[in-house]
Amino acid sequence: MNMKKKTVASTVLCSVSLLGVGLISLVLQAGGWEDFKLRYYSLTQYFHNQAQELEVIRKQNLDLAEQTRIELGQLLNGGPPKDGIPSVDNPRFDTPEMTPFGREERVIGIVVNGEAKAYPIGIMNWHEIVNDTVGGSNVTVSYCPLCDTIVAVERGSTTYGVSGKLYQSCLVMYDRADETLYAQPWALGIVGANVDRELDRVPAVKTTLGQWLDAYPESQILSTDTGYNRDYQSYPYGSYYTNDDIIFPVRNQDERSLHPKAIVSYIWEADDQTPHNKFSGDSHQFVHEQMRSAESQIVEFGDRQVRAQWDSALETVVVEELDGTIVPSSTAFAFVYPSFFAKPN
Repeated sequence: MNMKKKTVASTVLCSVSLLGVGLISLVLQAGGWEDFKLRYYSLTQYFHNQAQELEVIRKQNLDLAEQTRIELGQLLNGGPPKDGIPSVDNPRFDTPEMTPFGREERVIGIVVNGEAKAYPIGIMNWHEIVNDTVGGSNVTVSYCPLCDTIVAVERGSTTYGVSGKLYQSCLVMYDRADETLYAQPWALGIVGANVDRELDRVPAVKTTLGQWLDAYPESQILSTDTGYNRDYQSYPYGSYYTNDDIIFPVRNQDERSLHPKAIVSYIWEADDQTPHNKFSGDSHQFVHEQMRSAESQIVEFGDRQVRAQWDSALETVVVEELDGTIVPSSTAFAFVYPSFFAKPN
């Protein structure tokens, strides 16, 4: 009997050891623990109800075949369930003197009716959406860590949450008022009651906190007091920001000549056409590395010309109408533009 117990114990120890060696091998192959978690995080979908978002829409007696702009098979499970990445719905703010973030922290900056606010990427990496009020206007500020896209929109009386779904590897938000799903890089309804609805955008820039405060010294900065326990000083995606990896399938990459994580800015304006599974309207991208050495660039956009220029103070691309009015734009990794807008300019 003792011999049998020893044999079983030895077998268990050997199995555990082999599993441990296998896990260590996978972690090393991935490039480290954070990269390993990102690469295999989508497997957590098997522990969550990933169907709940579409089920809620079906319960509205909507025909998904009719109420969708995209190929539903390309609406992928990101891993966390609906609201598994929690939006910040009651944001608090620090003064420049009180914030724990240094001048080099990347932030999303917006100004509405003279009120300036900054949203540190260190917080946005963990929450992706902040429902806020700025300058008396209700806005939603969003960031997709997988795409490096920043989109701020007027939200009216609703709030937006993280659906747990991805389209072309990018954030899909949902409207808590009617459950419509929105592709964040388009700011467009893609599934649900308000399919094809284009959200009204608010100009936003991605820059460093120091550069933002130099331009807007009275700006408030989103506080780490979010109600959640997260390490906002750490980057949870390993080497993803600079490596070659695109974790989820994306289309049209044969049309991309840049490194997948090269930084671009893009502008877009939808028209009244609603083709299946693609954007319709006008768009243009600006490669940051090229714009650094260019004084400005004037391009045709819709029925007019607009000017893009490198803002040396904010270290980013700013796009304006010829009269100086800001045109809302978003930064992005280079793989994003062809996947959402087809052939790059």
